[in-house]
Amino acid sequence: MKISFHGACQEVTGSCILIETNNTKFLVDCGMFQGEEEYKKNFEPFSFDPKTIDFLLLTHAHIDHCGRLPYLVKQGFRGKIFCTPPTADLTELMLLDSAKIFLSEQNKTAQEPLYYDYDIEEVKKLFVPFPYEQEKVVCPGIKIIMRDAGHILGSAIFEVLINDNGVNKKIVFSGDLGNSPSPLLRNTEFIKGGDVVFIESTYGGETHAPREQGRQELKNIIQEIIFKKSNLIIPIFAMERVQELLYELKLIFEQNDFSEIPVFCDSPLAVKTTEIYQRYGQTYFNEFLRKKIKTGEDPFHFPGLKITANLKQSFRMDKVKPPKIILAGGGMISGGRIMTHLDKYITDPKNILLLVSYQAEGTYGREILDGAKKIKIDKKTIPVRSKIAGIFSFSSHADEPHLENWISQIKQPRPYQVFINHGEKENSLALSVALEENIGIKNIIPIFQKEYIF
Repeated sequence: MKISFHGACQEVTGSCILIETNNTKFLVDCGMFQGEEEYKKNFEPFSFDPKTIDFLLLTHAHIDHCGRLPYLVKQGFRGKIFCTPPTADLTELMLLDSAKIFLSEQNKTAQEPLYYDYDIEEVKKLFVPFPYEQEKVVCPGIKIIMRDAGHILGSAIFEVLINDNGVNKKIVFSGDLGNSPSPLLRNTEFIKGGDVVFIESTYGGETHAPREQGRQELKNIIQEIIFKKSNLIIPIFAMERVQELLYELKLIFEQNDFSEIPVFCDSPLAVKTTEIYQRYGQTYFNEFLRKKIKTGEDPFHFPGLKITANLKQSFRMDKVKPPKIILAGGGMISGGRIMTHLDKYITDPKNILLLVSYQAEGTYGREILDGAKKIKIDKKTIPVRSKIAGIFSFSSHADEPHLENWISQIKQPRPYQVFINHGEKENSLALSVALEENIGIKNIIPIFQKEYIF
């Protein structure tokens, strides 16, 4: 069996793993590279022939895991794409949004878009959605089972049972693991055993603050903008982060009577993804939230929340006097509606820019988080004068204690090899050392496109 990595090696974007047996080739994810320099990789040819890939396992709908699927299909891939039903629906939305971004960038760069919206129709034909816990034969000698990763709606851990030349092997792909317990989703499932395990390391070497602490910090920030009569700007991802944040704001507003403060959700994509969350809630949400929904409660709505469905409404909210809160699409400040708000709000020292999501290297969000006093977007320089705050206890990624605990539960059999991917170099290395020293697990931090034989 040959294993090679075609993204997310000592970085957190571009997830794509190729597994080759004597009879079969399959991929786990086919994600987009993000960050100013890494972005160029999206337009490079695949280092394998997409026509020869038999099928693909899609762990979840974040763009760094699904974003190059249309390009893969354009290059000849015609295999089935296995995932959960919510992942299929959310991926379609994410890819359509990505196609719009490629088209808008064509006007600036004159570069041919990686794909168009009609290419996504070809991807949709290949989806084979099925639920967690169901065993499915995907080709002779290979069976798969999906478990709940607890990361975003429909996110999956894949157990792959392979008969390779008469030898049975169990391979486990973590995908992105959740920061359980989540206020929305069920807890990340543990896996009983596995021979070879692939694990993400986004927050290797780091420990999240308790979620309750994050709630208190968010409440304090809201009280600060009330006192200052200023604005709170929060860049958000359209999946999971915005739904969790709306739920957290709902709780804070109800407990503290902040109903007079307008909250603008400035992300048309977030509106559409929230509709999918509501559609699948009774199946995929945790038990506590399912019970609340049965009583008629909407977990994503509260007095003061305003949805800006179009650009006219987006521009109009700038005229609303502070204090106000703006949730704007573009969690890493690398695209989305947040870009239109930067020079309006982060140049004012009274305002607060709150980062609640992982900021990858090469993004404007990372520059700001690292203390940049100005950022240059295209040919425009924008001074960063607003207060910068970060609350990462709302993260949908497991921290190192969660990752280590998850691996430690895999016992029957205990993995003889672990691959650590989807993490920047220092995070992957920190997790590698922890697994070796604390659990005695052999592990490899893979090199981009290098082949590993087992």
